[in-house]
Order: sequence, then structure tokens, then C-alpha cells
Amino acid sequence: MEYTKLGNTEMNVSKICLGTMTFGDQNTEAEAHAQMDYAIANGINFIDTAEMYPVPPKAETYTRTETIVGNWLKNQPRDQIILGGKVSGPRRGMDWIRGGPPSLDRANIRAAIEGSLKRLQTDYIDVYQLHWPERNVPMFGQYQFDPSQEFDVQGRQHEWVSIHNQLETLAELVEEGKVRYIGLSNEQSWGVMEFVRMANEYNLPRVASVQNCYNLINRGMEFGMSEVLYRENVSLLAYSPLAFGHLTAKYIDHADAKGRVTLFLGYAQRYKKPNVFPACAAYAKLARSHDLTPTQLALSFVYHRWFVASTIIGATNMTQLKENIDAWHTKLPLDVMQEIEHLHLTMMNPAP
Repeated sequence: MEYTKLGNTEMNVSKICLGTMTFGDQNTEAEAHAQMDYAIANGINFIDTAEMYPVPPKAETYTRTETIVGNWLKNQPRDQIILGGKVSGPRRGMDWIRGGPPSLDRANIRAAIEGSLKRLQTDYIDVYQLHWPERNVPMFGQYQFDPSQEFDVQGRQHEWVSIHNQLETLAELVEEGKVRYIGLSNEQSWGVMEFVRMANEYNLPRVASVQNCYNLINRGMEFGMSEVLYRENVSLLAYSPLAFGHLTAKYIDHADAKGRVTLFLGYAQRYKKPNVFPACAAYAKLARSHDLTPTQLALSFVYHRWFVASTIIGATNMTQLKENIDAWHTKLPLDVMQEIEHLHLTMMNPAP
């Protein structure tokens, strides 16, 4: 395993991060603990979770993942584990998250961190991330900014907690030792730059990372964001490198294959767009023509991109987890990368 510094911090994180959003729904506690044990044994020191997990989010499973991770974490050498956590922002239809937080204000962020620390059985979280922006911004499969969403039906502009105020609350948590560093998730270029600007101007904590979707069929990070990350020394934590399993080709080979797409119908609208299946089929064909599995191709592509600090992988069984970790050792030759670029230009970003 290789390691890299996360943003402007002193933390060396493994280039692969173990995601946990299946723990407590698709995976039992025993299975989850086995996955974390295996990841640690293979050099992974970075584990990412969130108060909202498991996903898809449901009232009956909310916070279950953190409890499972906490029951494992209490028996680990805490200083050798880098733990990522997230606070949920406002989201319609999720009233069971702290009563449906209306904003990322001081009260909600504080309530979230206190709950997470208790469930995780730890005194601090290494990288505490805002799970999604409070302001109007396209995310989770949306791809167009819509200014009309800034206003209610009476024409009044929606208010949202300023980035400055969000940073002030996070600064309190850092000063109290409950959070070491902060990060963003599902964020856009303007948001990253505004968080950086406010941090520099008011001597507030600087974001270390951004956790965004990035894979062969969603390369939106390359349109402006990669330059922002490079120039501002912010690390990308790439999630969904296999596009909810689509890039393994299992849904192409077997339409009714067991997975998140077939288990949770109507979920993950990002991957319901017209060119997703043709693109995934093309990448699978490319992989197999070079004696690679579709999984190896998809993961190696993300693992070794110059602007990806760490790739968040998830699995529902040990066979998947082992293949995902082993794919780190696959390095794509130049001719394969060139063929990937050709496919990309032919069917660009079918799952924005």
C-alpha cells in the first residue's frame, strides 16, 4: 500500500480508503468487522463513515453504521486509524436525522458531532466532513445549477448558513479536540474556493479534502475542479469508483444480478441515464480485450489518477473486497489509457 498526505495536514492516508455505507443493512456487524480487519491487515489505515449511514438512508437504520464501526474501533490502536466522519445537512424527507436539520448551523453541527463521537466510541474524528452543501447546488445525480431553486413559491430567497459561520463552528470543534481536520463532500468548485477563501481571510480551519463521485462514467472532477484541488492543496477522496457496481459489468452480464441497483429500486438516479449501460459495456469489452476484469480497469483508472489522494471502496462480501484491494497492483499501460480516452470522448460522462 502507498500513502499520501491529506491536503495541508500532517496525516498520511492510505491510497485506498474503506467505505462503510453497507454496514448495518447489506452487511452484518460480524461481516463489517471482518472487512475492517482485512483492510487494516492489508495496509489500509483510512476508514470513512457518516451519521446517515447505511445507505440508502432509512429511519430504521440511521446511525447503525457508526455503532458498528465504534464497536470495532474501541478495540483498535486509535492513533493508527484515520477516521472520516460526516454531518448530514438539510434534505427533504429525512426528518429522522436530528428531527430534520433545517441548516448546517452551530446547534446542528454540534448535535451531530456529539452523537457520532458517542456511537463511534472515540474522543475525536480525524476528518470531519460536511456531507453535502446546505445551499442550492446540483448533487446526487443532478447536474445543472438552477437559480430558480434559490427562491420559494412566494419569491422569497431561501436563507442558508454562511460558509463563514459553518467554518466558525468547525473551528470550535477543532479547538476542543473533537475534530482534527475538516473536509467537504458532494461539493462544487465555487464552494471549495469559498471555503478556502474564508479560511484564509479569517484564520479559520482550512479544508483538507473533498469527497466527490469520480469514476470512468463520471469524470466531472476534471472540468475545473482538478485545477482548484491542485492549486489550493485540497485532496480528492473519490467515491463510487465502480459506479454502484455498474463498472464491474455484473448488470450487463446478468440484468438481475444482486446488488444495490436491484435491491433498492429507484435508488441512485445518477446511473439511470441513457448512456450508462452502453458506456459500461464498452469499458467492460475494453478491459477483457486486455485480459483485465472490468473491476480492475475501473479501479486502477481511479486509483492512479494524479489528483486522487485516496479512493473509497465498498464491498458486501470478502471476495469483492479482496478483488478491490488487489486491483491496486494493476497499472494500466499507455495504450489502454489511450483507448479509455477515446471511449470517454465518444460517450463523455454519461452519469454526471
